Amino acid sequence: MATLVHFDIPADDLNRARTFYKELFDWKFTEIPGFVEYCEIETNDLKGKPSLGGGITKRESEQQTGITNFIGVDSIDKTLAKVSELGGKIIQAKQPIATYGYLAVCLDTEGNKFGVFQEDKNA
Repeated sequence: MATLVHFDIPADDLNRARTFYKELFDWKFTEIPGFVEYCEIETNDLKGKPSLGGGITKRESEQQTGITNFIGVDSIDKTLAKVSELGGKIIQAKQPIATYGYLAVCLDTEGNKFGVFQEDKNA
Protein backbone atom coordinates (compact mmCIF):
# COMPACT_ATOMS: atom_id res chain seq x y z
CA MET A 1 0.00 0.00 0.00
CA ALA A 2 1.29 3.48 -0.87
CA THR A 3 2.09 5.64 2.13
CA LEU A 4 2.91 9.26 2.92
CA VAL A 5 6.71 9.62 2.85
CA HIS A 6 7.61 13.31 2.60
CA PHE A 7 6.25 16.86 2.45
CA ASP A 8 7.57 20.06 0.84
CA ILE A 9 6.80 23.60 1.97
CA PRO A 10 7.38 26.38 -0.58
CA ALA A 11 8.80 29.62 0.83
CA ASP A 12 9.69 33.07 -0.47
CA ASP A 13 12.22 33.53 2.35
CA LEU A 14 13.81 30.26 3.48
CA ASN A 15 15.32 31.72 6.65
CA ARG A 16 12.02 33.27 7.72
CA ALA A 17 10.18 29.98 7.09
CA ARG A 18 12.82 27.98 8.97
CA THR A 19 12.56 30.32 11.95
CA PHE A 20 8.75 30.09 11.92
CA TYR A 21 8.64 26.27 11.93
CA LYS A 22 11.57 25.94 14.36
CA GLU A 23 9.86 28.24 16.87
CA LEU A 24 6.39 26.76 16.29
CA PHE A 25 7.15 23.01 16.19
CA ASP A 26 10.83 22.71 17.23
CA TRP A 27 11.68 21.14 13.85
CA LYS A 28 15.33 20.67 12.93
CA PHE A 29 16.73 21.71 9.54
CA THR A 30 19.67 20.40 7.54
CA GLU A 31 21.11 21.96 4.41
CA ILE A 32 22.06 19.37 1.80
CA PRO A 33 25.27 19.89 -0.20
CA GLY A 34 24.46 20.35 -3.88
CA PHE A 35 20.83 21.35 -3.28
CA VAL A 36 20.35 25.08 -3.82
CA GLU A 37 17.70 26.80 -1.71
CA TYR A 38 16.42 23.63 -0.06
CA CYS A 39 16.61 22.30 3.51
CA GLU A 40 15.52 18.95 4.89
CA ILE A 41 13.17 19.01 7.87
CA GLU A 42 13.36 16.54 10.77
CA THR A 43 10.13 16.07 12.71
CA ASN A 44 9.25 13.99 15.75
CA ASP A 45 6.00 12.35 16.80
CA LEU A 46 4.27 13.31 20.04
CA LYS A 47 6.50 10.90 21.98
CA GLY A 48 9.68 12.47 20.59
CA LYS A 49 10.50 9.68 18.14
CA PRO A 50 11.62 10.55 14.58
CA SER A 51 8.64 10.94 12.29
CA LEU A 52 7.81 11.98 8.74
CA GLY A 53 10.48 14.18 7.15
CA GLY A 54 10.07 17.03 4.76
CA GLY A 55 11.72 20.01 3.18
CA ILE A 56 11.51 23.74 2.68
CA THR A 57 12.15 24.84 -0.88
CA LYS A 58 12.37 28.20 -2.62
CA ARG A 59 8.99 29.10 -4.16
CA GLU A 60 9.47 29.10 -7.93
CA SER A 61 6.22 30.83 -8.92
CA GLU A 62 3.14 32.47 -7.42
CA GLN A 63 1.16 29.37 -8.40
CA GLN A 64 3.31 27.23 -6.09
CA THR A 65 1.13 27.44 -3.00
CA GLY A 66 0.41 25.09 -0.15
CA ILE A 67 2.29 22.14 1.24
CA THR A 68 2.79 19.21 -1.14
CA ASN A 69 2.52 15.76 0.43
CA PHE A 70 4.48 13.01 -1.32
CA ILE A 71 3.27 9.43 -1.42
CA GLY A 72 5.80 6.63 -1.82
CA VAL A 73 5.12 4.22 -4.69
CA ASP A 74 6.83 1.13 -6.10
CA SER A 75 6.70 2.38 -9.71
CA ILE A 76 6.36 6.07 -10.49
CA ASP A 77 5.78 5.31 -14.19
CA LYS A 78 2.85 2.98 -13.49
CA THR A 79 1.43 5.42 -10.94
CA LEU A 80 1.58 8.36 -13.37
CA ALA A 81 -0.14 6.28 -16.06
CA LYS A 82 -2.88 5.43 -13.58
CA VAL A 83 -3.27 9.09 -12.52
CA SER A 84 -4.08 9.98 -16.13
CA GLU A 85 -6.28 6.91 -16.60
CA LEU A 86 -8.36 7.86 -13.53
CA GLY A 87 -8.88 11.47 -14.64
CA GLY A 88 -6.10 13.19 -12.72
CA LYS A 89 -3.41 15.43 -14.23
CA ILE A 90 0.37 15.40 -14.10
CA ILE A 91 1.50 18.98 -13.43
CA GLN A 92 5.20 18.29 -12.86
CA ALA A 93 6.65 15.45 -14.91
CA LYS A 94 8.85 12.72 -13.43
CA GLN A 95 12.26 14.07 -12.52
CA PRO A 96 15.30 12.54 -10.84
CA ILE A 97 16.47 13.68 -7.42
CA ALA A 98 20.11 12.57 -7.37
CA THR A 99 20.81 9.66 -4.98
CA TYR A 100 17.22 9.74 -3.66
CA GLY A 101 14.85 8.70 -6.43
CA TYR A 102 12.20 10.16 -8.71
CA LEU A 103 9.30 12.48 -8.05
CA ALA A 104 6.36 13.97 -9.91
CA VAL A 105 3.48 16.23 -8.89
CA CYS A 106 -0.15 15.64 -9.85
CA LEU A 107 -3.68 16.92 -9.38
CA ASP A 108 -6.46 14.57 -8.35
CA THR A 109 -9.95 14.70 -9.87
CA GLU A 110 -10.92 17.40 -7.34
CA GLY A 111 -7.97 19.70 -8.11
CA ASN A 112 -5.92 18.76 -5.03
CA LYS A 113 -2.15 18.70 -5.51
CA PHE A 114 -0.06 15.72 -4.37
CA GLY A 115 3.32 14.27 -5.18
CA VAL A 116 4.51 10.74 -5.86
CA PHE A 117 8.00 9.47 -5.05
CA GLN A 118 9.87 6.33 -6.03
CA GLU A 119 13.03 5.59 -4.09
CA ASP A 120 16.05 4.81 -6.28
CA LYS A 121 19.57 5.52 -5.01
CA ASN A 122 20.82 5.38 -8.62
CA ALA A 123 18.64 8.26 -9.84
